[in-house]
Amino acid sequence: MSEGINANRKAELLSSVVEHVDITSYDARPIIDSMKKMSFSSRDTGRAAEIFNTMLGDKNCSVWLTLAGSTSAGGCMHVYRDMVKYGMVDAIVATGASIIDMDFFEALGFKHYQALEIPDDETLRSLYIDRIYDTYIDEEELQSTDHTIREIADSFAPKAYSSRAFIAEMGRWLAAGNAKKEGSLIQTCYEHNVPIFCPAFTDSSAGFGLVKHQVENMKAGKPYLTIDSVADFRELTDIKIAAGTTGLFMVGGGVPKNFAQDTVVCAEILGIEAEMHAYAVQITVADVRDGACSSSTLKEACSWGKVSVALEQMVFAEASTVVPLIASDAYHRGAWRDRTRPGWAKLFA
Repeated sequence: MSEGINANRKAELLSSVVEHVDITSYDARPIIDSMKKMSFSSRDTGRAAEIFNTMLGDKNCSVWLTLAGSTSAGGCMHVYRDMVKYGMVDAIVATGASIIDMDFFEALGFKHYQALEIPDDETLRSLYIDRIYDTYIDEEELQSTDHTIREIADSFAPKAYSSRAFIAEMGRWLAAGNAKKEGSLIQTCYEHNVPIFCPAFTDSSAGFGLVKHQVENMKAGKPYLTIDSVADFRELTDIKIAAGTTGLFMVGGGVPKNFAQDTVVCAEILGIEAEMHAYAVQITVADVRDGACSSSTLKEACSWGKVSVALEQMVFAEASTVVPLIASDAYHRGAWRDRTRPGWAKLFA
């Protein structure tokens, strides 16, 4: 097959851009109110929305968002951005992919695409198209993201950074006129002093870029930067101790979920009594029967001293179907308008 035909086929497959949901453009309150009177996952969703609004209405509560999975690529990216923009989120714990391969990727001007047809994956590989279920990413653009991370790392002082510190510098870099798309989650968090933690930061384009940075600096006999995951844990625990009352809004499970919950135990190890997370909502499709950490229920987390069972709700649903409803409901009910932004990033200034 000629390069021209390959290029045409690739362009054909990457022709339908994923459009991100705007929670301000519709009012989900009526459907959430109706769901509260239903059963099954609808009623769970209604109660989750009620708990989230209670978190936002508690002036002593710091709200943390945890992100795992690919909902950002699938159309929820602006949901999370707007939750920060409108003061509904005070700290974020996420996978590296959510922050780098999806959000930073789009901040550089790249797009995610709907897979309106899915040929065999070997064909996709030959065209340098990566697939997330029914969403496409241009691998060449992803590699450009890797190289941009390397260039940013080359400009930093060669020392140890928490992922929070590194991502904050990425936000500064974007805000300095380097963003091709305004209003990314990274840049919005930087502008509102909302810290982002990625405890598995290198499991993303950041990892490839940072490996390139380290290898090239080693070859040149120059010092290089590193990512300090222990500092991540310490810093997030510092926020937990300073915040007191906290609420978790968790999309998916995995490392972000456990990392956020573990701060209560970490504080205890340090000899400081910290409240269990007072509120918790988790939206997941994971099954609990295999004992997996990602799918452990919030009631189970209580046995570890992490989460109070008084106001918690599991929602077993695919997150892109219910998160936009819960977030829009919260936006239009407006409890966020009376919140004071704690600006937790300033703890580390």
